[in-house]
Amino acid sequence: MRKLSLAVALAAAAFAAPAFAQDMSAPTDNSAQPGEAAAPDGSKAFGIEPYFGVMGGWEQFDNERGHGIPQALNADGSTRRGYKPSGSLVQGVLGVNVPLGPVFVGAEGNVIKGIDGNIDWEYGAAGRFGFRAGDSGLIYGKVGYQWVNFDHFSALSTNGGNTSRDYNAVTYGIGAEVGPQSIGLKGITGNAGFRIRAEVNTFGSAQSFRPMLGIITHF
Repeated sequence: MRKLSLAVALAAAAFAAPAFAQDMSAPTDNSAQPGEAAAPDGSKAFGIEPYFGVMGGWEQFDNERGHGIPQALNADGSTRRGYKPSGSLVQGVLGVNVPLGPVFVGAEGNVIKGIDGNIDWEYGAAGRFGFRAGDSGLIYGKVGYQWVNFDHFSALSTNGGNTSRDYNAVTYGIGAEVGPQSIGLKGITGNAGFRIRAEVNTFGSAQSFRPMLGIITHF
């Protein structure tokens, strides 16, 4: 967990400095002009917002419950009882939001690297949809498709299959982003800034539990 905390702290420092620099130099008024469509809080209703971010978290998968996720084996070939593929993660995301008045839609891709435990790599894409909480907050659901690759397995699973391949399934999640303009974090229809994101995702038919926390920088 020390590695995860350090990675998230470094990411926060790297993204916070340019975001605050842009906020200091950018106009502060993001209100809709007379005759212009407005969100419920009076900010601009429409726009296109590309963004990227870094997140950290943890994931645990169920064992032998669909999608071919294998059990780990002992040296004698017996199944390791109570073993569950899990570990801490660092995730990069890249996507775009399209605000539509009080709601928004969007799409993003992600790449995940396991720091410890038995998750090696993950990658995937998802669509997002939800509500705007003022101009700088979001509450959303997401659905997409995810691929996962594990390490630390024996070369063969209990049925003789190759455990180094990717395992794939539909992914679902819910989350929220917070970036109040009152402290200089610009809105999704305004100037560049950053928000804090917290979300929880699952893999397949609730085959995993993945809470994540990080920083999203938009431009």
